[in-house]
Amino acid sequence: MNEKVAESQKNSEPKAENLLINLLINIVAPTLILTKLSSDDYLGTTNAILIALSFPFVYGLREVLRTGRVNLFSVLGIFSTLLTGGISLLGLAPKYLALKEAAVPAIFGLATLVSLKTPYPLVKTFIYNDKILDTATIAETLAQKGGQAALESLLKVASWMVAGSFFLSSALNYILAIAIVTSHPGTVEYNEQLGKMTALSFPVIAVPATLVMMGAMFYLFRGIMKLTGLDLEHLMKHKEK
Repeated sequence: MNEKVAESQKNSEPKAENLLINLLINIVAPTLILTKLSSDDYLGTTNAILIALSFPFVYGLREVLRTGRVNLFSVLGIFSTLLTGGISLLGLAPKYLALKEAAVPAIFGLATLVSLKTPYPLVKTFIYNDKILDTATIAETLAQKGGQAALESLLKVASWMVAGSFFLSSALNYILAIAIVTSHPGTVEYNEQLGKMTALSFPVIAVPATLVMMGAMFYLFRGIMKLTGLDLEHLMKHKEK
């Protein structure tokens, strides 16, 4: 019976997100549409904006429906796409796009820090969760050693590091948008610059922010290993066959 329940839970869990498909839909497709199809000979500036932004919007909405979970990050991701479309279609000055690009990751960072005041810090969503770590074993070991308070201190520092990755992303987003998007919305040049910004967002923004996030993960894992005396193999969550 237990095996059937475990198998049922395993089958009900959503599959892991495919990074290649994520990049193709959120980066490659919008970039190609904006840079290659914005002229009047193809889609035109307005249609190019709408079609390009529909890719990340539909993908984000599909992920919410697929996982069955609505969280702050999913909602803000979809909202960010809508804001980009709104700013572009309303013809607002490029500075508003730059402010929007900076605001979204900044909200993520602030949410991470505010969550420290709640029973559910977001660092447990990102790193310290039972999909990555064997949290049951860690909790049992720390209970025996009296290390729960030390773990909370580790989680607090890791939360600041995670928030730092979002604030870094916010600053880089703003700099990238200000440097690249200089034309007025409604022009082919604007669409092409928006596409260029989208293409550069991964190497210029995502990679540095991910490195900071990995640093937070390394700090937390190393701290837990010292507190529990367990090696990394016993800390990590192992999938049941």
